[in-house]
Amino acid sequence: MSEHSHGGPVLTAHRAGLMGCRRCGRVWPKGQRQCARCGSRLVQPDRSGLQAVWAWWLAGLIAYIPANLMPMMRTQAFGGLKGSSESTIVGGVLELIHYGSYDIAAVVFFASVVVPVAKFISIAWLAIVAGRPATVEQAHTRLKIYEVVEFIGRWSMIDVFVVAILSALVQLGFVVSIHPGPAAAAFAISVAFTMLSAQSFDPRLIWRGLPLRSRTED
Repeated sequence: MSEHSHGGPVLTAHRAGLMGCRRCGRVWPKGQRQCARCGSRLVQPDRSGLQAVWAWWLAGLIAYIPANLMPMMRTQAFGGLKGSSESTIVGGVLELIHYGSYDIAAVVFFASVVVPVAKFISIAWLAIVAGRPATVEQAHTRLKIYEVVEFIGRWSMIDVFVVAILSALVQLGFVVSIHPGPAAAAFAISVAFTMLSAQSFDPRLIWRGLPLRSRTED
């Protein structure tokens, strides 16, 4: 059986008098101030650093609201003689569904609505539970959620990329033209802020709440 199943000690770097580098992951004695491998400054994990996480998180949430309320894309036909149309993120998804592009609609909805909302919820939850008591299983769950947030962050800009590509390709002068709306900038800012929020989170806090011994008993 494993050491954990016998209720053996759960030794973390903090309790061993060591400190990990946030950039390269190398572990050093607590007294060392600079990582000899990558040159980064070594800082002790501290819950006060969560203030930056919450600040970027709130800024991203504020920017995400107009990103959904304002038009993401503006389409103009025949120089405006046949009118122009504007669509928000959700409106664009509904329009894609109307024209039968269900797969594209699903991708845009997932990347522009599901992923950002899931990131906001996940980052907020991680910031709340960081450094608080946890079992080894709970700590691993928190770490997996953090890794998922880091991974999906790069896919959050797909809606902005779609608008940018359409704006570059569909420029037929007087016939039809597509331009990004103000929501595109707001959405890009929101994504950037949430990425900064996730990067400001210190994953070492996940392990600070572990007990010295496992709570699992034989």
